[in-house]
Amino acid sequence: MSAKRRSELMQIVRGTGSCSITELAVRLGVSTETIRRSIEPLIAEGELLRFHGGVMVPERAEEPPFQRRMQVNREAKLAIARLVAARIEDGDSLFLDNGTTSAYVADALTARARLTIVTHSAHIAYRLASRNGNRVFMAGGELGGEDAAAFGASAIAFIGQFKLRYALLSVGAITSDGALADFHLFEAEFSRAAMAQAEQTWVIADHSKFGREASVTVCPLAAVDAIVTDLPPPDSFIAQCAAAEVAILLPEGRG
Repeated sequence: MSAKRRSELMQIVRGTGSCSITELAVRLGVSTETIRRSIEPLIAEGELLRFHGGVMVPERAEEPPFQRRMQVNREAKLAIARLVAARIEDGDSLFLDNGTTSAYVADALTARARLTIVTHSAHIAYRLASRNGNRVFMAGGELGGEDAAAFGASAIAFIGQFKLRYALLSVGAITSDGALADFHLFEAEFSRAAMAQAEQTWVIADHSKFGREASVTVCPLAAVDAIVTDLPPPDSFIAQCAAAEVAILLPEGRG
C-alpha cells in the first residue's frame, strides 16, 4: 500500500472512528477487494481493528457495538434521516425498528409533534418519548444486550395490536436479485409483522446495503412501497423498482 493511500485511509477512519469496507472503497475510488488488501497490514500493525463489514480505530473498540455501528456511514444515514423527517407530518404514526439508521431517523423526528411511534428499541423510545406531545409504545420482551432491543414472541405479538401509517424499516442487505434480507431471524420477523400493520412500508438503507447478501429473507422488493437511500442505486436495481412499482426516494440533488 502506498504511503498516500495509507494516509488517506487512516484519515477517513479516524474522522468517524469506524467505517465500512464499502464506504472506504467509494471514498477512495477503488474496489472493495483493494480496500480489504490495504487494511490487512494496518490491522496486523494494530493501527486498525476489524469488525463485521468494516474497521475502526482501536480507541473506539471499548464502545458498545451499537454506538460503533452508529458511526459507520454516518453522513449517509444522516441524509436518509433528514429526507424521512421532511416527509413525515405532525400527527403521523409509524413503526421504527432497532437499526442505527432508524436511530438517526428518530433524532430527525424530534422536530415533529404528536407522533405515535411503536418500536422494540430502547434507543428509539428514549429519543422520542415525552417530546412534543408524542406517544411512544415500547414492545416488551427479553432485552438484547448489544442494541437494547426487545425480542421474542411477546414483542411480535405486541405490535400486532396497532394499525399505523408507516413502517420505517432498516435492513441488513438488499440482495442482487432485489430481495430485502437481514442477518437475524427476529429482525426479519419484526419487519414482516410491522409491514402487516402499516399502510406503507419504507425501507431506509444507505448505499452500502445494495448488492450485499444476508442469510434471512425479509420480503421481496414488491412487498414495500419505497426505498429511501442516500445515493442512486445500481441501474439494475432501479429497473427492478420500476417493474415492481416501488418508489426510490433520494435527497435533493442526488437523483
